[in-house]
Amino acid sequence: MDLNTIETVLRPRSRIELPAWQDGDACLGGGTWLFSEPQVGMRRLIDLATLGWPPHTIDAGGLTLAATCTIAQLDRLELPPGWNAAPLVGQCCRALLGSFKIWNVATVGGNVCLALPAGPMIALATALDATCTIWSADGTERHVPVIDFVLGPQRNALRPGDVLRSLSMPAAALARRTAFRRVSLSPNGRSGALLIGTRAADGAFALTVTASVTRPLRLTFDGLPGPDALTRALEGAIPDALYYDDVHGRPDWRRHMTRHFAEEIRASLDAAPSPGAAS
Repeated sequence: MDLNTIETVLRPRSRIELPAWQDGDACLGGGTWLFSEPQVGMRRLIDLATLGWPPHTIDAGGLTLAATCTIAQLDRLELPPGWNAAPLVGQCCRALLGSFKIWNVATVGGNVCLALPAGPMIALATALDATCTIWSADGTERHVPVIDFVLGPQRNALRPGDVLRSLSMPAAALARRTAFRRVSLSPNGRSGALLIGTRAADGAFALTVTASVTRPLRLTFDGLPGPDALTRALEGAIPDALYYDDVHGRPDWRRHMTRHFAEEIRASLDAAPSPGAAS
């Protein structure tokens, strides 16, 4: 899509070169959504790729992904032994259906900032307790859990002039066992429900619900709940109005699949782990 309203493209090399925000500005990551449809109100693009952020950093504290890390770079990443959640990275990458051209351009930060219910990077980040580092327009920095960053379809916690710098996932979250379930109405369709369960060494269980709902939800338990307790928790946490309704799935179908997958995940993580096995 040619964006024929764009008058200027800025390519900052450092934070100090980021321009003062104006109406009609947009930050450009990979551009896979930005260039997919007309952007009538946009006048200026700020290309974040020229900031030169390393795509990812691994240390004892966990994993940090730059907002400009591409899906392809994330999928190729080799995580340390002992990070049992490693298979989840590839599962979520593959939930973003697209050609290799899309994978080599689309960014983790772009997927999160777009805040579509089916965004698989939102699911990954929520399940792994990710925290967003945000460069505020006033020159300060703030940190927001990703579950509080995504507010609803195409709504996030960024203020005018803010830039999502990175997402950090703690090592403790990456050490948990995981189970992943996803469904769409067609083989190559957008996710209608995407759920992730995690279980820590002390037995604590968490269930992340995305795609079927308008914003990500995470239910936590001190131990593994029984089937009835899990169903009651889902009913209490997700009112009918929170189930998403669009061409990719009716709310009643999304609700059914959410409860069905939740029980599959609960049962999967109830089993004793096998050495080297992933759910």
